[in-house]
Amino acid sequence: MAGYGGAIKNISIGLSSSEGKMRIHSGGTGGSMWSSNQYAFLEAMAEAGKSVSDYLGNGERIIYINILNNISIDCDCDGNPAEPDIHDIGILASTDPVAIDQASIDLCFAAEGSESLQQRVERQNGLHTLEHAEEIGLGSRYYSLVKIDE
Repeated sequence: MAGYGGAIKNISIGLSSSEGKMRIHSGGTGGSMWSSNQYAFLEAMAEAGKSVSDYLGNGERIIYINILNNISIDCDCDGNPAEPDIHDIGILASTDPVAIDQASIDLCFAAEGSESLQQRVERQNGLHTLEHAEEIGLGSRYYSLVKIDE
């Protein structure tokens, strides 16, 4: 539903209770998760991520790690996901969940085989999560990559 899974998805939906997952998927209404407004869902996911970050000292007691390897367009909750289209890009780490997700998206979009992922993110308006997360102060979409393997 989000178009991609990254740090924000993992701290919001991944750390939520069953009721919390339903509330996020329903766009904050607690109603049916399959009939919610897409923008409300994406914003609820960013807002839930901000609540986790706030709880952890405004992000001072958490680090985010995204492993960009064997990337499929399907969610990890899918019991029968599509085969990976994007293979090994690397591992990213940051103290900013918005920056790491933006960097991950940018690297994935630049990778060979990314067409299906790009289409899914665009179809789901997935970048709206990052836009809203930045607006509410969860982090910044601006980043610089620092390679540590050289």
